Amino acid sequence: MSRLPRWEPEDPQFWKETGSAIAWRTCGITTFSLIFSFATWFVMSAVVVRMPAIGFKFTTMELFWLAAIPGLASGILRLIHSNFIPVLGTRPVVSISTIIKIIPMVWLGFVIQDTSTSWTTFMVIGFLTGMGGGDFSSFMPSTSIFFPKRLQGVAMGIQAGLGNFGVSIVQFVAPWIIGFAALGSIVGGPQAFTKVDVLKDIAVTKNASGVVTDVVAKRPDLAAVTVVTKDADVVKDVAIQETATTKNMQVELKKNATGAVTDVVVKTVVKKDIWLQNALFVWVPFLVLAFILCVIYLRSVTVPARGFKGQFEILSTKNRARTHTWNCTITYICSFGSFSGYSAAFPMMIKTIYGGFDGAPDPLTYAYLGPLIGGLIRAATGPIFDKWGGSKGMHWTTLGQIAGCLALIFGGYLKPTGLEQFQGFVWIMLFIFLMSGTNNAATFRQYPIVFAYSPAKGAQMLGWTGAWAAFGPFIWTSLIGMAITNTGSAIAFFIGISIFYAYSWFVNWWYYTRKGAERFDYGNSGGTWWDKLSDSEKENMKRIDLHQAA
Repeated sequence: MSRLPRWEPEDPQFWKETGSAIAWRTCGITTFSLIFSFATWFVMSAVVVRMPAIGFKFTTMELFWLAAIPGLASGILRLIHSNFIPVLGTRPVVSISTIIKIIPMVWLGFVIQDTSTSWTTFMVIGFLTGMGGGDFSSFMPSTSIFFPKRLQGVAMGIQAGLGNFGVSIVQFVAPWIIGFAALGSIVGGPQAFTKVDVLKDIAVTKNASGVVTDVVAKRPDLAAVTVVTKDADVVKDVAIQETATTKNMQVELKKNATGAVTDVVVKTVVKKDIWLQNALFVWVPFLVLAFILCVIYLRSVTVPARGFKGQFEILSTKNRARTHTWNCTITYICSFGSFSGYSAAFPMMIKTIYGGFDGAPDPLTYAYLGPLIGGLIRAATGPIFDKWGGSKGMHWTTLGQIAGCLALIFGGYLKPTGLEQFQGFVWIMLFIFLMSGTNNAATFRQYPIVFAYSPAKGAQMLGWTGAWAAFGPFIWTSLIGMAITNTGSAIAFFIGISIFYAYSWFVNWWYYTRKGAERFDYGNSGGTWWDKLSDSEKENMKRIDLHQAA
């Protein structure tokens, strides 16, 4: 039987005898599927930083758009998914949404091997990879329905936190698995990877005519092997003796019409074979396995709902639903929108902000750390916010996000003068990931409490807020890219996002955190607004919600 005839998780006897085993089994399987949903969602951000080195001639802004487009798709698709679970049930929705993600993985795996593939084609495929983020608004409402309120923070914290590992996994696995023919020749041959870096440790002196008169290597090890040939006061040739350090270096001399040297550029050129398609095809067997598990073991629950149209009653004025829908949307964009947005933008930020320095870091060496930290802390802090209350967690972590942004701005890390600032940049970004991940755990405790009078609306709210926050990768990546392109740094973006965080903090404090707040949540230990209502007040809110006469 695919649909359970009875589901009463708030009944202690039912939960002990029947509900607990089914709920945790459902949570385990859907979490396994969600991990690979997130992996396919963020796979474009992992491969886009490698595309220029294998021959794709896309501009910096075009690369930012490729990293951003899955976020646009996921936001749109989440608005659709947020209606599915209460109406169609967990089993069909999760099963179908899992297997369909094979399409963009296989398509992208083949076209990325052809450097003549158009940017438009990649944008279409990137939009389809957004399906991996879109179905999140089915996973969370499902878990909300299966668990009692006292365990929703734990269950959804585990699911969303472990699901977020998919972001880290794809960014960690990609640089490793593309380095060899891990999947054999069946998925295609290697691409020629060429990485060219211009050394800035070479000082070139020119005379009034623009002719080079001297070349000095600033690094002692490089100066020892640099040979400059002069004729009088004019440089005629520059050569670098080959050592273990300089074997990949090339000297490029630029000359005018008379043959005089007008510029000297020293480059490091690294060439090797990579199999970029491996980063796409590797997820296919995991998606197939997840699909099989979903079909066999998942079940659906019937909840009081009134079809697709009824799901949009969270936008009505009944029980002040519209006000709290807006509030929850704002605070979830602040939390998960930030987490997903920075996850998508982080690799390109490293590449564009610090990629011009000698010895520039590989973006994928560091990019996975942020989502890993955010996912771990989200899974770990769910039980804490069940005890303390989600609104308190949101209060302090939003302040932490603001502090992180201000540290980037005023610390000079967004417009660095040297590579020595990179370590500070990474640590601050990891702190922001820590805060946004913790904030994310708090929100998923808070939202079912805000709509405690209706499990269906609580589930719908999780899907609705997740839908808007899923635009995070699109908004964050595109705006950061535009800020860097138009102003030379991402400072303008971080000023704007700090202002937004401040607004989100105020909304949460006024409606949910301060003493006497309308729908406060002080946790299982301190009580919630719903706990303080009388039985008659609770029944009245339920009656209004279900359109029942007094």
